[in-house]
Amino acid sequence: MDFDILSIKQRFGIIGNSTLLNHAIQVAAQVAPTDMSVLITGESGSGKESFSKIIHFLSPRKHSQFIAINCGSIPEGTIDSELFGHEKGSFTGAHEARKGYFEVSNGGTIFLDEIGEMPLGTQARLLRVLENGEFIKVGSSKVQKTDVRVVAATNVNLMKNVEEGKFREDLYYRLSTVPIYVPPLRDRGEDIVLLFRKFATDFAEKYRVKPISLTDDAKEILLKYRFPGNIRQLKNLTEQISVLSTENKSIDAETLLRYLPKDQSQLPALYRDPEREKQNLSERDLLYKVLFDMKKDMNDLKKFVLEALQSEGSASQVIEDHSELFEGLDNSTTDQPPPSEKPVLLNINSATPERNQPFDNGDADIQDISHETEEDESLSIEKKEKELIIRALRKNNNKRKYAAKDLGISERTLYRKIKQYELEDL
Repeated sequence: MDFDILSIKQRFGIIGNSTLLNHAIQVAAQVAPTDMSVLITGESGSGKESFSKIIHFLSPRKHSQFIAINCGSIPEGTIDSELFGHEKGSFTGAHEARKGYFEVSNGGTIFLDEIGEMPLGTQARLLRVLENGEFIKVGSSKVQKTDVRVVAATNVNLMKNVEEGKFREDLYYRLSTVPIYVPPLRDRGEDIVLLFRKFATDFAEKYRVKPISLTDDAKEILLKYRFPGNIRQLKNLTEQISVLSTENKSIDAETLLRYLPKDQSQLPALYRDPEREKQNLSERDLLYKVLFDMKKDMNDLKKFVLEALQSEGSASQVIEDHSELFEGLDNSTTDQPPPSEKPVLLNINSATPERNQPFDNGDADIQDISHETEEDESLSIEKKEKELIIRALRKNNNKRKYAAKDLGISERTLYRKIKQYELEDL
């Protein structure tokens, strides 16, 4: 069956003569008489639905139903019911059985726009339809047959979604038996001016006004503009100018620039690199990172204190072995004790009494428990821990907040230890 490209354009209202556009129409016309699945790709607003209609109405299925579905507009919880139907009582609100689109359009064509937004579970059901022509209603166990041709469209890179696990690889290859690429408006050259003229005529008739026209300098501006919204944006722009330009219907460059988005008329389209965007951490991500680093530092500090308590050597050696824990520390914390209450830095397990620094708060009755004899080596960790807690409490005038800070533990842990060692009346 031979189709003339010009007659197809006239029949489906397609305006333009660009090479890329003509090639897409030719492929659609050639694949239409078959039952092959087609994947139409192109930017949003480039006119992908028109090509799905070409495929359907030039096929033997043209007398059967054609249904266009936007997968991105159907909630994930109801898309299975919409496509495949459901039985009565299968979920809350299912007061009666309902036929899905694949059952209703049996013998016809279904156009699935924004196929990349389809949930993975629904993708598995769709794959079964494409491979075996079978589907099961929601809430049913009965397998039903359907003879439906599927034409899908997307404005995203499905292959990238496959790599990221967002789209099934087997479904991608099953859908893209024949790919059709619809070019964006900025790649269609003089088609932009032709479309503007067509829209201007249509809106002049609709609103009963004189049609607008472009001067030569305005055409140059229009051709340089990138049109991120493609045909949809050009149509809206033409309608806006047709309605608001009541006095002068000859649109020059200055007038046109007033209707175009500011600072974009002659700029290339903004390129966004998703991979680069992923590398830019948000403030929340940075906060999480800081918190995780702080948690790691606290774990390292606890490990250091435990090693100091258990070490047979001096604490100074342990500190030297873990010097990286103390790099960058300063005294500029917001939770400092009052000037009259100096924090105590515990000298743990010093091997010689000469290394022990006396405490400067005047508590002469406190013994230096860090000096040990050979008999002391057999003391339990619990006993040493109790002595350290007593010492810290006394040196901080029994203020548990600062005692806990000196010991390197939380106040909650200190309260538990005080209760464990019966030190409430200290």
